[in-house]
Amino acid sequence: MLSSLVFVPLAGMILVMLIPKDKIQAIRWTSVIVSLVPMLVSFWITWDYFFNHSGTSAMAYVEGPYSWIPSLNIQYYLGVDGISVPMLFLTGLLSTVSLLASFNITNRVKEYFAFFLLLEAGMMGVFVALDFFLFYVFWEIMLVPMYFLIGVWGGPRKEYAAIKFFLYTLFGSIFMLVSILILYFTSEPHTLNMMALLDHGPTMGHTLQMICFIFFFIAFAIKVPVWPFHTWLPDAHVEAPTAVSVILAGVLLKMGTYAMLRINWPMFPQVLRELSFWIALLGVIAIIYGALVSMAQKDLKKLVAYSSVSHMGYCMMALGAFTSVGAIAGCMFQMVSHGLITGALFLLVGVIYDRAHTREIAAFGGLGAKIPVYTGIMVLFSMAALGLPGMSGFVAEFMIFVGAFSGLNKIMVGISVLGVVLGATYMLRMVQRVFLGEFNMAKWGGLTDINAREIIAVAPLAVLTIAIGVYPKPLADLMQATLEHLVNLMAR
Repeated sequence: MLSSLVFVPLAGMILVMLIPKDKIQAIRWTSVIVSLVPMLVSFWITWDYFFNHSGTSAMAYVEGPYSWIPSLNIQYYLGVDGISVPMLFLTGLLSTVSLLASFNITNRVKEYFAFFLLLEAGMMGVFVALDFFLFYVFWEIMLVPMYFLIGVWGGPRKEYAAIKFFLYTLFGSIFMLVSILILYFTSEPHTLNMMALLDHGPTMGHTLQMICFIFFFIAFAIKVPVWPFHTWLPDAHVEAPTAVSVILAGVLLKMGTYAMLRINWPMFPQVLRELSFWIALLGVIAIIYGALVSMAQKDLKKLVAYSSVSHMGYCMMALGAFTSVGAIAGCMFQMVSHGLITGALFLLVGVIYDRAHTREIAAFGGLGAKIPVYTGIMVLFSMAALGLPGMSGFVAEFMIFVGAFSGLNKIMVGISVLGVVLGATYMLRMVQRVFLGEFNMAKWGGLTDINAREIIAVAPLAVLTIAIGVYPKPLADLMQATLEHLVNLMAR
């Protein structure tokens, strides 16, 4: 079942490549239908895991370990638990939503949709792999389609943004590879099995543990992106096509925090204790810095991009408070919540850009009178992004603050709360400037409201944002046993 999440999109990519390039509608709908399969499988896994496996921290739906490259003891080994299941759900949903939102792509349509399906296969693979070699292969596979999706279909500075994204992530991957090799050669017998290496990590010498932890951290921090490794993100977001921005914010950033929870946090608990203060400090800096830079933005997409730096800072602060199950649960909630809210915001920015051909905040004003449905949806997600109670963002941030307060420096947590105030400032100011005030009939009289396809793409994200905000218990129960197990591993 887990293999289907990876190989169905790969088969779909081959199928799309076989369709004649002038059959544009066939290519689009084939891609969407193919992506529905992993989406529905990920939904079923979430449903079944909640009712049958959430009470245990053991891996579920395990495939393997099957011997793959015997001479190096590399195995084909897949499995999921309470931290990977929500990520699979998010990846399946956002991939299909993004493909639906990509119907406005008219240049080299076949290549675009083929690359997108390859990207989906790589993302799914990262969340199910339990062998380091397999994990590394999937982690690197994603780089190639993302590079081309930004570099071919992006904005005016697309080549610069694509190369910057590729080099940053590849730079981090080299550090990850060194850590993986250290773990491989210090284990006896040599293995790349993540589950076995969880027990091996704490037995290594302190210096080797410190090197492995820091090298893994650099690789994952670039992906998050943690300040000061964040500079590739605004360029990539601003130049990327709308659907690629959705995947970048909704799934790719989460891989960094997911990998920290899966790999170096439980594997090197002693080093984690020594560095936790500095990790949390990086999170607090990102919260305030990202919010302040968002306030200065004149471009809608840049505003949302820098808000991602701020919101992922909450995850890093929570990861610094690793002794608290509540803080780690808050981190997972923030990963899911941010994926839904920011993914939707990028979709909505794309909707207005398709019609107005500008993202300049100052160019608009009074749009609420002309496009009321779009305005209503945009205001909903703006409120969710600033942490309005009743929305998923509020639940995530509240859990992080409560959890971090017991496990971190109180002053640090107090400073981070300013991020909420600053977040409200830049989101409300954007809403005021774009949707309220005097409407320029001469300039925007021809604007049309959001259409049915675009509403279908964004509606499930709105439903989930409100559902998690009003009743977060199912998601909390889904992750509880796994998070308690992880916190126990970190407390060794």
